Amino acid sequence: MTTVDEVVHRHLLDRAGAELPGRGHIAELIRRMDPLLPADEVAAAVARVTARVSGLGPLESLLADPLVSDVLVNGPGPVWMEREGVLERTSLELDRPTIELIIERVLAPLGRRVDPLSPVADGRLADGSRVHVIVPPLAVDGPCLTIRRFGARAASLDDMAAPHMVDLLRWAVRSRCNVLVVGATGSGKTTLLNAMAAHIPPHERVVTVEDAAELRLPSEHVIRLETRPASAEGTPAVTARELVRNALRMRPDRLIIGEVRSGEALDLVQAMNTGHNGSLSTLHANGCNDALHRLETLVLLAGVGLPLDAVRSHLAAAVDLVVHVERAGSGVRRVVAVAEVASGPPAPGEAPAVRLLADAERVIGEAVRGSRLSAGDAP
Repeated sequence: MTTVDEVVHRHLLDRAGAELPGRGHIAELIRRMDPLLPADEVAAAVARVTARVSGLGPLESLLADPLVSDVLVNGPGPVWMEREGVLERTSLELDRPTIELIIERVLAPLGRRVDPLSPVADGRLADGSRVHVIVPPLAVDGPCLTIRRFGARAASLDDMAAPHMVDLLRWAVRSRCNVLVVGATGSGKTTLLNAMAAHIPPHERVVTVEDAAELRLPSEHVIRLETRPASAEGTPAVTARELVRNALRMRPDRLIIGEVRSGEALDLVQAMNTGHNGSLSTLHANGCNDALHRLETLVLLAGVGLPLDAVRSHLAAAVDLVVHVERAGSGVRRVVAVAEVASGPPAPGEAPAVRLLADAERVIGEAVRGSRLSAGDAP
């Protein structure tokens, strides 16, 4: 059965090219169609129509909930969401034209599009939420949209780590240690990176490089760079590696790479080894030891012909701390391990040694007395 707000929505769509009316005019249209509709139901219908003709339409009600971390559209049919760590099916169902309209609203302001020739696209919403789109022929059952929320509620280090680890991470940032945050997809790597970066002194110049600009740093001196994919019109791609190289020419006090995925790992390691201390980045890995193995693989992908032993020596000299974050079954994201990377060159054929840190006070004390992490004052 067609509802009043659906009729009004169709009426507004027929006004293509005209300026959309305000809420008062929408309410007047609804009253004309159903004069006996109670005032509270008129207000609810106005809200539904407004959501349809602006923003992300029917998804706006889900995105308005700060507890929703992911919104998942798997083609025509029911919409799924993750709320407080629990994946659940919502009562909302979308047809294909509505999904395509939402995708267009997401990508059009970014100058991107999807079609059968370019069926995959990434983007972001105004609040920094990450969006991934994939359409037929790659998506067999219809266009799919995945929204990874970010920024609904800023997390602090205290929300994500035990007190002694909080002290260690704060000190590491202030002391300009080079830190790699690792974990699985959705484990909270970017959230933790943002919480750590909040402790960078406000006078320092920070340059960030991201595929989708998610970081929200409180500092006044932040330059945010974002990669660009190639377009169907022939616009060339701008890769993370190119942006990292440009960032190093911008006199950064701190370099932050949202996620290392490929050959830009070499440029990050070189930056860490050439005076750009205090660099931060994230990496997909299952743990602290696995992180260095994956990072060395990404450095080798840069294709410059460095021997593996040379790569491992560079990693040992570049990375100070590796922080492993995980998401528990309840959806809570927590730091589960922090490890120090041995600074000396590893033995031939061996990876850099990694030492798990459990006692923050002891580690900070060693740093002040001259161990590898001696870049600053104790907290």
